[in-house]
Amino acid sequence: MSSVLELKNVSFSYTGEKFIEGLSFSIGDAEFVGLLGANGSGKSTILKLLSGILKPDKGEVMLWGKTISSYRNKDRAKLLSYLPQVLDMNVPFRVKELVEMGLYPYDIPPALTVEDAVRMVGLGDKKGSLVTNLSGGERRRAFIAMTLLQGAGILLLDEPLANLDIRYQIEIIRLLKELREDRSISIVMALHDINLAFQFERLILVKEGRILGIGSPDEVLREDYLQEAFDVGIRVHRVKEGAFISY
Repeated sequence: MSSVLELKNVSFSYTGEKFIEGLSFSIGDAEFVGLLGANGSGKSTILKLLSGILKPDKGEVMLWGKTISSYRNKDRAKLLSYLPQVLDMNVPFRVKELVEMGLYPYDIPPALTVEDAVRMVGLGDKKGSLVTNLSGGERRRAFIAMTLLQGAGILLLDEPLANLDIRYQIEIIRLLKELREDRSISIVMALHDINLAFQFERLILVKEGRILGIGSPDEVLREDYLQEAFDVGIRVHRVKEGAFISY
């Protein structure tokens, strides 16, 4: 599998204090990757480094074989979309207007239309609705539609399931899986819910800016790794249909 995004021996400091040191991993084409860890484990920092928002003190971030800093902002935005954890959910726009913001990198609009993007996230009948009138899950989907219109082949999503009911969490995961399969999009999603982590093709488990485990859910969701990552007693129960976590 070819690499589309890579951290190569990356180190990063906050206010002079080393937080990430010598971090290396790559994301393959059309991969569905979960970035798992407790709050404060470094997930958001890693996503910001991958997106080019933060610049490493040492090492390189590679996007399609070139250093991410070598891209102009608009060119990078055509290849990679980043959705932060904290979204302005009270924006005074209608769904269609919000989604149209995904066109900002383009002088000539891409083949995907606003209507296409809205339909893909299941909001075709809500495109004229105010964002403030949508449910929490619908608002998240509207922002995802905006990133889809941006046309990037890589999506970096920081805790898009945070504070959502389980119904909307399942809807968004199902949507992302469909997008990955239909459009060959690589997706990296930060999360802290261990049970939801079983939905991913590959996991990167982090604590304090370092990788504890990387691989398939079966390889990473081990009791010793999870207990270290979350500082709590955790049991992994293997059943015929898969596995689940108890505390």
